[in-house]
Amino acid sequence: MSDHYCADAVVIGAGVIGAAVALELTRGGRKTISVDRLPAAGYGSTSSSCAIIRVHYSTLEGTAFAYDGYFDWKHWKAFLDCPLDIETARFQESGCLVMKTKGNGHLEKIVANVEKLSIPYEHWDAHQIVKRLPGYDLQSFAPARRMDDPGFGEPGKGRIEGGVFFPTAGFVSDPQLAAQNIQVAATARGAKFLFNREVTAIPVSANRVGGVTLDDGTTISAPVVVNVAGPHSSKVNRMIGADVDMKITTRALRQEVAHVPAPQGLDFESSKLVISDNDIGVYCRPETGNFVLAGSEDPECDAREWVDPDDFSRDFTEQATTQALRLAQRMSGLKVPTRMRGVVDLYDVTEDWLPIYDRSAVDGFYMACGSSGNQFKNAPAAGRLMAGLIDYCEAGNDHDRHPLQFDLAHIDFVLDTATMSRLRKINPDSSFSVLG
Repeated sequence: MSDHYCADAVVIGAGVIGAAVALELTRGGRKTISVDRLPAAGYGSTSSSCAIIRVHYSTLEGTAFAYDGYFDWKHWKAFLDCPLDIETARFQESGCLVMKTKGNGHLEKIVANVEKLSIPYEHWDAHQIVKRLPGYDLQSFAPARRMDDPGFGEPGKGRIEGGVFFPTAGFVSDPQLAAQNIQVAATARGAKFLFNREVTAIPVSANRVGGVTLDDGTTISAPVVVNVAGPHSSKVNRMIGADVDMKITTRALRQEVAHVPAPQGLDFESSKLVISDNDIGVYCRPETGNFVLAGSEDPECDAREWVDPDDFSRDFTEQATTQALRLAQRMSGLKVPTRMRGVVDLYDVTEDWLPIYDRSAVDGFYMACGSSGNQFKNAPAAGRLMAGLIDYCEAGNDHDRHPLQFDLAHIDFVLDTATMSRLRKINPDSSFSVLG
């Protein structure tokens, strides 16, 4: 005999954002059940996240949202407010250095955004950069190229003259643990999590969602269902017909991140510095064991591989090697191993690389998707936003015509959630990359 549950809300997905949504719904008094097809919280794309916490985004709203989330990572135990004694994820507040380049407008718009929000930053000249990163070659190599390009590795014109350092940044070394911390905090308040279960149907009656049916026959009755399925979000939306009016949609994008040993003599792990380098199209951060994690900033030369999230290769290609070699242009002595280490996984990407936090055309069905590899840092804020949005809509407000104006928790900023709507136009201020 199959199980049957009743709940106030079902959350599909238990990654870091899904767990945060469950936590905030539970804090708001809702009986919440989370369902995930994998065996533990944060086991999917969250576990592959580079987990970089940063505040520099291309839009003012994105910048404010990230800065609000930063305070939760900085005071992680206070955010969890968990009565249990548990091992908690650690936020390495290392700061982030972003190189000023022609490609990013020498960060003028980014700096304007952080100044409006009174976010601290420092201008670093070339001397300060090299002092912090001995041996870092500031020759320009733009535009970024692939390793099979005849001009690969050839210097371009000029040099990197400086960058902007954001002290309110860093990374989380164990993103899966962070998601599990949130799960424990939610469970302590009464939330329930069902793992190794897949949603196979979402019943709808009179345009109102009624809950979910799982692959083992389990049914959950609930007036609210939240799609936080990450790279599978588009499949879940299609399952219920929630994509019928979406002007912004999501797709699964395959990505590779290389882990390479730091050059001999460079204690990069101790530097604990996150670097975003538009000139070579690479971002990097320290990885345990004095390794360097190198990811792509999605320059034009890097082809985008759209895939079925249930059928893609996790084998490394020359993409990971290309990223490592581009970084080697900067880090003298960086040796690329013959057997690549790192991560191959998926992003959930919208047309403008900005997230969708919204209701849908089906009453009671909500979506937190299109996280595009840049929303891990925003999980605590996203949980609060989705809980507030659900309260707003379930109270009878017309969010599509009169979007929720949401007060952020830690800073004096009212977020116009129309900027995160499924009905929005493509945002021309976006970086159209993983940078958001």
